[in-house]
Amino acid sequence: MPNFASALPFEDIRALIRGLPGPDEEAASAVRARDARLTKPPGSLGRLERVAEWLAAWQGRPRPAVTRPLVAVFAANHGIAERAVSAYPQAVTRQMVQNFAVGGAAINQICKAYELGLKVFELALDMPTPDIVEADAFSEAECAATIAYGMEAIAGGVDLLCLGEMGIANTAVAAAVYHALYGGEAADWVGRGTGVDDRGLARKAEAVAASVARIGPGRDPLEVLRRVGGREVAAMVGAILAARMERVPVIVDGFVTSAAAAIVHAADPRAIDHCLFAHCSAEAAHRAVLGKLGVEPLLDLEMRLGEGTGAALAAGIVRAAAAVHGGMATFDEAGVSDRSG
Repeated sequence: MPNFASALPFEDIRALIRGLPGPDEEAASAVRARDARLTKPPGSLGRLERVAEWLAAWQGRPRPAVTRPLVAVFAANHGIAERAVSAYPQAVTRQMVQNFAVGGAAINQICKAYELGLKVFELALDMPTPDIVEADAFSEAECAATIAYGMEAIAGGVDLLCLGEMGIANTAVAAAVYHALYGGEAADWVGRGTGVDDRGLARKAEAVAASVARIGPGRDPLEVLRRVGGREVAAMVGAILAARMERVPVIVDGFVTSAAAAIVHAADPRAIDHCLFAHCSAEAAHRAVLGKLGVEPLLDLEMRLGEGTGAALAAGIVRAAAAVHGGMATFDEAGVSDRSG
């Protein structure tokens, strides 16, 4: 993989997206052939079978396996939080990062239950990005550097990457990304996030509308990211791209993590084919986002916590899909008669 230690200018990032490798069709074909001989009726494991095929295609392995899964949680703060668009103060971001460190958060428990690695990436929590109503979130150099930083998430050998985030007011930032990419009204993309009341919801919609109006039309996706995004969103863009380069399948969590996928998808719809979308968030606009991306979530558990919790739960299913495919006997191995007798 290229050295991503230094920032990539946007033109290099666009070229990287254009040159991303495709799926390993031979590995996927091998999974289909073996699946047809396993001791079960054809198609009886439903989507679990398709998950095993997806995993093989993007790992490049005819017998897919998940032995080094990682949940990567990116934490950032945002100047727009000062507009009271969240029910919690910005200090909660750092407090929750500390909670992750001592094992006290929901994501810690799910990772323990499913034997998943967990790594938290702090993104200058003491220096929130500017209020995007008034100013761009980054310069191009800063945005590219953050993308490059996110690319390091797979360092050390990972065979399944689950994306998560933490950041007070980041649902407002994600809504601004969606509004800029997909149009409509700001209210179409804004939800209650951490649980704002009706007045807070109205403030949030007004802030998102003003942020997107400020940047004007003709919105290149990387420019959308630079102007109204957040550090965690930019880092997750980098993680998605680096994972694709290294044949690491990705599980995208919920409303905020999907904003990173939306940026990549807007640059090239094929560039997120290695991503599995974990769940449909209870954040109101997420289902519409998934529709824009043309994807079907694996789960729908009415969750809206973030932290990568939905992605971690989905990783348990992906691990099971790989184990079932690799561990089941074929009809010949088990001495079981197939349909032909």
